[in-house]
Amino acid sequence: MKRWREVVGLIATAILILSSGAHSILGWKALGAQLVAANVPWDLVAALRFGWLFGGVAMLTFGIITASIFIQRLRGANVSVFPVMVLGVAYVAFGAWALTISGDPFFAIFIVPGVLLLLASLPSKRSE
Repeated sequence: MKRWREVVGLIATAILILSSGAHSILGWKALGAQLVAANVPWDLVAALRFGWLFGGVAMLTFGIITASIFIQRLRGANVSVFPVMVLGVAYVAFGAWALTISGDPFFAIFIVPGVLLLLASLPSKRSE
């Protein structure tokens, strides 16, 4: 398959976009409920909520950027994958750090799309 990198990139893009919604809606619902149950002061809950929701917006933005890059590449445009590589490194580094610190395999949810983004940003042969 000549365009496997673009397909892998679009799969990673779908993961980024879907995880942004899950993070913002489901993740905050669970975390917010725990904070309220622990009687955390409202101003702290609100500050954490804003940061948490911004994380979801950032994940959605990353997905939109990668979608744009891979759709253009599928259409034959010579678009740099450097932003994809940066996002891949960031996701893998964060996921590995969080997994190491917490021991919670949940944080593989960052490593998987990060690895896919890195694979999608590999240099291609001119013949492809």
